[in-house]
Amino acid sequence: MLAGAPLAVAEDAAVLDSVTITADQERADGPVQGYRAKRSRSATKTDTPIEETPQSISVVPASVLQDLDSPRVEKALDFAGGVARQNDFGGLTMYEYSVRGLTTGEFYKDGFSVNRGFMNPPDASNIERVEVLKGPSASLYGRGDPGGTINIVSKRPQLDSFARLDLSAGRWDRYRTALDVNTPLDEDGNMLYRMNIAIEDNNSFRDHREAERQFVAPSFSWELSPDTRLLVQAEVVRNRQTFDRGVVAPGGDLGKVSRSAFYGEPSDGPISNDNETLQAELEHDLNEVWTLRLASHYKQGRMDGYATEAAEVAADGRTLTRNLRYRDYDWQDAITQLELRGRFDTGSIEHQLLIGTEYERYALSEFMLRSNNLRIIDLYNPVYGAPRPAFNPARTVDRNELVHSRALNLQDQIRFTDKLFGVIGARYDHYEQRLDNEVAGRRTEQTHEKVTPRVGVLYQLIPEVGLFANASQSFKPNNGADFSGATFDPEEGVGYEAGVKLDLFDGRLGLTAAAFHLTKENVLTSDPANSGFQIAAGEVRSRGIDLQLAGQLTDAIRVIGGYAYVDAEVTRDNTLASGSRLLNVPRHSGSLLTTYEFFDGDLSGLSLGGAVNYVGDRAGQADSNFELPSYTTVDLLARYKATQKLTLGMNLNNAFDRTYYERSYSNVWVMPGEPRNLSVSLSVEL
Repeated sequence: MLAGAPLAVAEDAAVLDSVTITADQERADGPVQGYRAKRSRSATKTDTPIEETPQSISVVPASVLQDLDSPRVEKALDFAGGVARQNDFGGLTMYEYSVRGLTTGEFYKDGFSVNRGFMNPPDASNIERVEVLKGPSASLYGRGDPGGTINIVSKRPQLDSFARLDLSAGRWDRYRTALDVNTPLDEDGNMLYRMNIAIEDNNSFRDHREAERQFVAPSFSWELSPDTRLLVQAEVVRNRQTFDRGVVAPGGDLGKVSRSAFYGEPSDGPISNDNETLQAELEHDLNEVWTLRLASHYKQGRMDGYATEAAEVAADGRTLTRNLRYRDYDWQDAITQLELRGRFDTGSIEHQLLIGTEYERYALSEFMLRSNNLRIIDLYNPVYGAPRPAFNPARTVDRNELVHSRALNLQDQIRFTDKLFGVIGARYDHYEQRLDNEVAGRRTEQTHEKVTPRVGVLYQLIPEVGLFANASQSFKPNNGADFSGATFDPEEGVGYEAGVKLDLFDGRLGLTAAAFHLTKENVLTSDPANSGFQIAAGEVRSRGIDLQLAGQLTDAIRVIGGYAYVDAEVTRDNTLASGSRLLNVPRHSGSLLTTYEFFDGDLSGLSLGGAVNYVGDRAGQADSNFELPSYTTVDLLARYKATQKLTLGMNLNNAFDRTYYERSYSNVWVMPGEPRNLSVSLSVEL
């Protein structure tokens, strides 16, 4: 055959059908197929496979909240392994939670802190996934606690055009409507728009507890050029809710009063909590390997209203004294981040480098009026409507807080070989706080500088088994001052973790198991030399094991769940005995959600499932023998896809109607869990 001559094709040559190969398109900030996420951004601030990250990460996707028909993120956290519910500030916020036994008020959304002030709980209508980063995370996020950090990934505009309407109704006159609309704004898909809206009108099994909520979250993305991308997101929340501290356990005995008993005053009315958030992110690819990111986040909120709160049970075991409080809080928080990330090699070793800086200005104004403990009520025969007592000027709270925080962080993700991965990083934080107590006429100022390192390594023993270990630090400033007027040293934490990551059933199921040891020093404790003051001399320790699993066992069966054994206790304190258990932290807890989908026969389109959640006994009050008993709840669910665009749902929560208690702060602030309740839902693809 002569060079350049055309090849002859036989007339009877077979022509093969075209084959399209589709790779896994999951992104760390995008939707998750099923219950198992394979990529995450929370632990490294880069889009990284979870199997290559030397740290425990629990990812709970939006599909879990959809299957559970839950509008709040707390339900998702039940399946993260080792996350416990703490003070929720009368139901108004996600104020505190604990991970691996240590309580914190820090949680994030899209990498920005969102729990400054008293923000409303995140709404499920705008949540793509909930990620729990186990262990200290100060090397990336700054001040916090060593147990772990929650980062919520919000929904972003997508290339496809779609609209979905979700309607649900449940016991106690609960109604919710949610709308998710996504549309490209140009033919090339360079400009995308998405809007999430949710409206709720809820009563409760708790007497006199009512809530209304409106949520709007527009987002817009624009690919200005092949190298430059802009994302703008906003949220507006309007919430009206009765402030509710729960029931009372006279003498530490739970169950003496009905779980529906309300010990506030209905005439106080709802507390208003209004929030607005706006953030913008601009990314530019400098070249094929280096990207620059500039992002700004601003939020503000205002909370105000009256609430009558339980104070003390009298010696007769039935008379409850209460006090009236009026709150007027407002806050503003502005954060700006600048990051440079890229890849380079040193010999055969690959590096992914992240260099970042962050500035935050946070201002909080708290004004609260309080009465003496004058509003008396009978625990077993509550009669409401007593005149409002006068406020006691000596119990007024009027303070203003201003925080400036500056940070610089550096991180290197290292691929030594195809089997050996590492991460090393550190963050420098400069923290300035000014606290003005207008009542006392006193100003307290504190400045702290802290470097928090982190190191981790993962070895892929075989394709199905990865071994990992890490060590990291945390810090968190303490508010207030001691007897001399000096500010406290910040809390400092250290965490160690070692574990294994398993990829089972040909990649269908992922399982992570880890052992951990955490300590936190400079915890505030009573000053033995000056009654009524505190010193930073306490210490707590938590150790244990936890595991989480998620995946698709077969085409029909998907599962997600977790288990944790947590031994968390006080190791040094001037009031609490050494060995005292930490508040609301169970030694044992576990959960499992599974669903089965029928594909063939008369049941085609039907999905059935159930969730089991176990929480062990917990300390219910510091420096007390009061405990919350263990409990197990069972939830059942069913979904039926009647047509391609219409899905019907039903959820039976607490199917066996167990009486249980979710959390407490003391024996007069105990929040019971919901009795058995049924909800129905309708989803329509418009």
